[in-house]
Amino acid sequence: MSVLSPQFGNLIPTPQLETLSSNYLNFADGGGNDFAQQYLPEIYEAEVERYGNRTIGGFLRMVGAEMPMMSDQVVWSEQNRLHVSYDNVTAGNGGAANTLTIQGLGANIVNVVFPNQTIVIMDPADPSFTCKAMVLTSGATANPATGVLTVQAYTRASVNAGAADRTGLKIFVYGSEFAKGVNGPGAARSIEPQLSVFSNKPIIIRDRYAVSGSDTAQIGWVEVATEDGNSGYLWYLKAEGETRLRFEDYLEMSMIEGELAATNAIAATIGTQAGVTGATAGQIGTEGLFAAINNGGNVLSGYAGSLQDFDSVLRLLDSQGAIEENMLFLDRKTELLFDNMLAQQNSYGAGGTSYGVFENSEDMALNLGFSGFRRGSYDFYKTSWKYLNDASLRGGSSNFVNGDNIDGVLVPAGTSTVYDQLLGTNIRRPFLHVRYRASQADDRRMKSWLTGSVGGASTSTLDAMEVNFLSERCLCTQARNNFVLFVA
Repeated sequence: MSVLSPQFGNLIPTPQLETLSSNYLNFADGGGNDFAQQYLPEIYEAEVERYGNRTIGGFLRMVGAEMPMMSDQVVWSEQNRLHVSYDNVTAGNGGAANTLTIQGLGANIVNVVFPNQTIVIMDPADPSFTCKAMVLTSGATANPATGVLTVQAYTRASVNAGAADRTGLKIFVYGSEFAKGVNGPGAARSIEPQLSVFSNKPIIIRDRYAVSGSDTAQIGWVEVATEDGNSGYLWYLKAEGETRLRFEDYLEMSMIEGELAATNAIAATIGTQAGVTGATAGQIGTEGLFAAINNGGNVLSGYAGSLQDFDSVLRLLDSQGAIEENMLFLDRKTELLFDNMLAQQNSYGAGGTSYGVFENSEDMALNLGFSGFRRGSYDFYKTSWKYLNDASLRGGSSNFVNGDNIDGVLVPAGTSTVYDQLLGTNIRRPFLHVRYRASQADDRRMKSWLTGSVGGASTSTLDAMEVNFLSERCLCTQARNNFVLFVA
C-alpha cells in the first residue's frame, strides 16, 4: 500500500480515515506535539429542544376564520335589546312620590315610554321592593337631558312615600292597558330600533431576517425538529425559519393584544414613529380581543373556582345572548380550579356533556385538547391556553403570576348575524374572525419576499439576503357582550 510523503518522524499519514498506530498523535510522549488539546471537541449536531413547541399560535384558528377585505376600515352593526328598560332611575318623595326621573333620556322619552303603558319598578339594593304601575304622563323637565314619568302604582298609593328619594331603581315596560273603544297611542308614539355600530382598522405588521453573503458561504449544519413539523438539517436558514415562526405568532398576538391610541396626543406620537403624520385618536393601533372585551364585554374578577362563582357566569350568560356552547381558554392555575370544581361533582358536571361543536365526537374534542362539561343549559369546552402559560409571554415571572392578571377567556362558539355596511345585507360570521387586506392585485394576508444579491435574490447590490415578512389585518369581535374575561 502506498503511503503519503513526507512522513513526520514515526507518523505516517494514511490516504483514508483509518485509526492506525502509525497515524496516532500521542500528546503524552513528549514528542513535541503541542496542540492546545488532544482531541477536537465532541459536538452534538442535534439541537436540544428544551422548550418543546415554542409557538403559541392556533387560538384564532380554533374559534374564528380569516376573510379578505379591500378597505382601510371594517364596520358592522349589532342589534340592541328588544325590550325597553332603564337603570339608575330616581323615584321622588313626598308630594312627588309618583314621579320617576330618568337621566340622559330627555324629551325623547315621550316616544319611548308613553301613557297607559305598564311598568315594573325594582330596587336592586332592596329585593323586597317591587312595584307595578301605569304611566300617566311622560315628558322632559327644564333640564333637556332629564326625562320624567308620572305613574300610579297598582297596589299602593305612591311609589315612594319615604322621606328621601329612592335612587338606583330599574324599570321596564311589560305591557299596557286601554279601555274599550278608545284611541291607542298617539301618532308620535313609535319606537325606532337603534343599532350599535362597531368598527376596527387593520394594522401593518412587518419583520425581516438578513444574512450576509460571507456567512452563507460558511456552512455549519444543525439537525433540528421544527415547530411546523419539519425535521432534518439546516444551516443559516434555521434562523430564517424561526423568524417566520415568530412572525406568525405576532400575527395572532397582535389580534389579541392590540389597542387603539386613546388620545390625539398619543396617536400623534405613535403615528410619527410608525410613519403616519397628523394621526388622531382611533387612527393608530387596532382593537384586539382583550381591548374589545374590556370595552363592551364582561370581566369577571377574582374567580376562586367555586361552583357559586361559576354559577355567576351562567347568570351573566343568561342576561346576554344565552349561547349554548362556549369555549374556555385558561391559564394553568384557572384550569386546575375548574378541574377541582368539577371533581366535586359527577363526571364533568350534571347531565354529562355533548360535543356538538366537535361534530358530536368526544375523540375529536380530546384530540384538540378540549374537555367538556355541562352546567344548566350550557355546554363548556375547556383547554389550556399556551399563550397565558408561556413564561416569555403572559406566563409572567418565576412565581407564575400573570403579567396583566388575565387568567382566561370565555369565547362563544358558533356564528352571529350582523349587518355588513359594505355589502348592505345581513351576513353570518364567526364571533371572532380576522379580516386581512387583499385584492386581485395583492394579497396581504401573509407576504414574504427576498431582496439583496445572495441566495437567489438579485434585486440590489446589497451583499446579503433579506427575507421580508408583511401582513395587514384586524380582528372583528362581534357580539362581545357574550365574551367573558377572567382576571385575577
